[in-house]
Amino acid sequence: MRLAAHASTLVLIGALSSTLAGGQAEARQAPTPAPPCRIGSVLQAAIDRGQIQGAVTIMSHDGRTVWRDVRGVDDGATSKPLDEDSIFRIFSMTKPVTAVAMMILYERGLWRPSDPLAQHLPELADRKVAVGFRPDGEPILETPRRQPTIGDVLTHTAGFAYGLSDADPYERLYRRADLFGADRSAFLARLSTLPLASEPGRAWRYSVGMDIEAALIERLSGQSLADFMKTEIFAPLGMKDTGFFVPTEASDRLAVLYAPGSDGRLNPFAGAPLGLKFDAPPVAPNGGGGLVATAPDYMRFAQMLLNGGSLDGVRILSPRTVRLMIGDHLPERFADQSFGVGNFRYRPGIGFAYNGAVVIDPTLAGDIVGRGTYFWDGAAGTWFWIDPENRIAFVGMIQRLGPPGGPAMQDLVRPVAYQPGCLAGEPTPAG
Repeated sequence: MRLAAHASTLVLIGALSSTLAGGQAEARQAPTPAPPCRIGSVLQAAIDRGQIQGAVTIMSHDGRTVWRDVRGVDDGATSKPLDEDSIFRIFSMTKPVTAVAMMILYERGLWRPSDPLAQHLPELADRKVAVGFRPDGEPILETPRRQPTIGDVLTHTAGFAYGLSDADPYERLYRRADLFGADRSAFLARLSTLPLASEPGRAWRYSVGMDIEAALIERLSGQSLADFMKTEIFAPLGMKDTGFFVPTEASDRLAVLYAPGSDGRLNPFAGAPLGLKFDAPPVAPNGGGGLVATAPDYMRFAQMLLNGGSLDGVRILSPRTVRLMIGDHLPERFADQSFGVGNFRYRPGIGFAYNGAVVIDPTLAGDIVGRGTYFWDGAAGTWFWIDPENRIAFVGMIQRLGPPGGPAMQDLVRPVAYQPGCLAGEPTPAG
């Protein structure tokens, strides 16, 4: 009996010791607080280097805003600070919005990616392709193997150029045609006189495709691009400061646009890229770069896409349509090609969706984001991405034309944005 009691006592003592040891181990292994989010440090470093004047950034994770930050100045001369409701020229971040407008019409059965472009815009029938140039600069024309489709237009593979510079003879032809100084009818008439720069579906070239989409939207809907986007996208999503011009009463909120001088220092830029002044309703709203928006407005747009087409009970697109829009549409043969624009470079692991790029293999792309991340930038440095795999949306607004010398904001911010300190930020409702 004494032996049994002694054994029981030993078991009890052993259990108690084990419990105490376990408690001490748990105390030693208690989780440490997440490190602070370093997005602000990265942005502040860019400000301190003189690369940007300021930035407004917002990030959501799992439908909650985990990062919201305003830093730097709007006007360096007066030290006027940026504000969350500062209005930014988003330039090519207009393109994903135009893609959504197209997909709304797709859901109504008004077009298919395989439709010949001329089926809906007969002004652009019987395109010729320039296969070279004569000594006098005139293009040598041939009939392409096929005509452009709407799917080609949505992926910059239709063969059209843009005319943003005199960098090559194709761009020079488009630049001299003054495509953006006209109403929609004149735009189509002038474009109809220009050759394609490549065979449709055979090469990627940054192009007037999204302005062709603007013409398609107007033709198919019977509304102006501005009215269609307002009634179908901006008003339903509560994007109250997004549009193709800044009203007089809000003009003091339009952020100052900067560009680097010959010494690399940023100076206010007084020009009008693509003829865009944003001070009055445009004759032909620019589908490739004509919008202005605030960071909160664009975040509502990005969150809608991340949510599969809806926000706050309002549905803009179905989830299947969003997946079609943000999926890769480039054939395998494009894998060996090298192309890009601004800070975007096509490379292994990167594909092209409708009016924006998509990460199809993060490891190959050397990126921290999830597979299926859809992203794009604007000429003045604005940037955004949505990452369905990790349930993240990010919007960043600056106003700096460039490169050369401009920071690649997507590349700067993404590595720190995915760290625990940022994803575990103080939660507030997204959008």
